[in-house]
Amino acid sequence: MSKLPFELLLALRYLRPKRSFVSIITLISILGVMLGVAVLIIVISVMSGFDHELKEKVFGFTAHLKVVQYDPNEFGRDTTMSNYAAVIEVVSSNKNVVGVAPNVFGQVLLKTQPVNGQALMRAPVVRGIDPQAEATVSTLARNILPGGELDLSRRSLVIGESLAHDLRLHVGDRVAILSERHINKMLASRGQTNETEIPPDEYEVRGIFDAGHYEFNSLFVFVSLEKAQAMFGLDETDEIHNLTVAIKDPFRATTVARELQAVLGENFRVSTWMQDSPMMQAVMVEKNMMLYILFFIVLVAAFGITCTLITFIMMKTREIGLMKAIGASSGQIMTVFLSQSLIISVLGILAGFGLGLLAVAYRNNFLLLMRKATGAELFPAEIYGFTQLPALIVPTDLLIIGGGSLLICLLAAAFPAWHASKLNPVEALRHE
Repeated sequence: MSKLPFELLLALRYLRPKRSFVSIITLISILGVMLGVAVLIIVISVMSGFDHELKEKVFGFTAHLKVVQYDPNEFGRDTTMSNYAAVIEVVSSNKNVVGVAPNVFGQVLLKTQPVNGQALMRAPVVRGIDPQAEATVSTLARNILPGGELDLSRRSLVIGESLAHDLRLHVGDRVAILSERHINKMLASRGQTNETEIPPDEYEVRGIFDAGHYEFNSLFVFVSLEKAQAMFGLDETDEIHNLTVAIKDPFRATTVARELQAVLGENFRVSTWMQDSPMMQAVMVEKNMMLYILFFIVLVAAFGITCTLITFIMMKTREIGLMKAIGASSGQIMTVFLSQSLIISVLGILAGFGLGLLAVAYRNNFLLLMRKATGAELFPAEIYGFTQLPALIVPTDLLIIGGGSLLICLLAAAFPAWHASKLNPVEALRHE
């Protein structure tokens, strides 16, 4: 004799496959829950992957804090930072700071110098850095592709992979850069009798970096701090545009920013990665919103369970009356149908987990197949910033999805199960 409770045995008996309309509705209910859970897992995993990859890439090339100097008398406009060595010393004294690096940046006109063919032009952003200091706040040195190096001595530069591809540049190629200094000189000599042509500076590509993020790879060019200061007309010994700061815990950036702001005073502004990279905050908000919205898919599937139980209870009214007549309590009757709903829910959730995790594992293979079939790029890197669709399975998310789906399905079954438990056995048998 089976040791299973009477209620569970009866629920399993009722769910035994039969060639009936109720069996079809039950199967549809299981499929509905499965699809709802699978969609939740796929979407939330992709959103978690976006969040994780975005933080990895942004933290690798954008520091946790940025310090700029500004003039409160000029409507808070940023100015160049003088005597930045003293500011670095003050910032480094904070116990949470692990690295500080000076930066000079600005847009330039870059032109290739090919041996054959037409020269190509782009307008990237040049960042002047000190390689040793930069190593404490970013992963630039670790992202140089094989065959190159982070060598910014003399007139050397490193360039992003996407930008190098667009300009057909390789390590060892030479480029011409027209900077703010050249433009100022040309404007100053315009109309003068001794007006002369101002030749651009020539630089050699010594390395190509891959940040793993399209925006960084297509926008930035790195040169030495001294060369960038010369490009933008700054004092080569004492002026920069800003400081980038790395801290131990990026998620305490707001607290550390307040501490540094209090020490540096009102002539400085300290901003966090959350302010400078609002896209990461947007991804987190969108992930939470998608979780709430997509739970409605499970809610719709749960109504299928409600319809199944209502239909089943109407067909089994006589049996319910007989059970109550021979002594079954209302609680036992209710447990029978809740157990039936529990089995349907668990089967649907487990099937949804399997389908969802399988889809996440083969997501990029599916995108490749669709691209070959349709000829359309479903996940363009220039828009989303990643070469592949990221995804991350977070156990907490799976627990929330599984637990939330089970709770919704059981709540959907509560009313018809309660209604069945309140049937009057005399009335139930009279109408049969």
